[in-house]
Amino acid sequence: MALSVLNNIPSLVAENQLNVTQANLKNTLYQLSSGSRINSGADDAAGLAIANGLKANITALTQSVSNANNGVGSLQVADGGLGQVTTLLNRAVTLATEASTGTVSSSQRAALDSEYTQIKNEINAIGTNTTFNGAAVFGTGTTSIFLSDSTATGTTTIGVTSVTLSTAGLSLTGNLTTDTLAQTELTAINGAISTVASDRGTIGAGINRLQAASNVLNNEIQNLTTAEDQITAADIPTVVGNLSKFSILSQTGIAALAQANSAQQQVLNLLH
Repeated sequence: MALSVLNNIPSLVAENQLNVTQANLKNTLYQLSSGSRINSGADDAAGLAIANGLKANITALTQSVSNANNGVGSLQVADGGLGQVTTLLNRAVTLATEASTGTVSSSQRAALDSEYTQIKNEINAIGTNTTFNGAAVFGTGTTSIFLSDSTATGTTTIGVTSVTLSTAGLSLTGNLTTDTLAQTELTAINGAISTVASDRGTIGAGINRLQAASNVLNNEIQNLTTAEDQITAADIPTVVGNLSKFSILSQTGIAALAQANSAQQQVLNLLH
């Protein structure tokens, strides 16, 4: 090889190649430490855009699952409250049945009516005070559960019918002060038991709808997470191999650059 004092071409080539190797080594270390093959837009601009879109979908779907689960929780609390009401109404049936007979003394009837009044007060308290996350679970209208994957076409709202709970709503407006009134109230109590059972069926249907929606959302999250992983995840065995490769090339590149510079020095030594 001819020796030149004007341009040290071997040194320039060695330095350029060493810079390329060092850049590749740096990128390989990023991939190995992050587990991702895309650590900046320069790595794969299109892949990064797709991955970011998938992440947005996954985030929205995850929150939607939380929304659905909160809806289920609220309905389950309401169902539990209605379960307590059913127990109270069954006790009311016993009281009204006993008060319906003419052989009950006035003091006994007064005690029966007093307990029945307490039962009605407890039912109203359950209807007013039963809450989930600070919000009343009994009321009129429809509770909307918002589900979305962050796209305009992937948004839906599930309406869950609310139920009311009060003695007035259950037509429990009478008393047990006479046998005739007790018999009339017994009919109303049995009707209230049927109404509560129907309301629990409505709540159960709402729970089933939300749980089914949650299952669908979780499946979609799993699929999108897999898709994102396929785009961004680094092939670790390949990355480890590249790390070894570029580490060796870096060492040999440094040695080559030193050798090229040494050759230039030899030319200068000839001038002395």
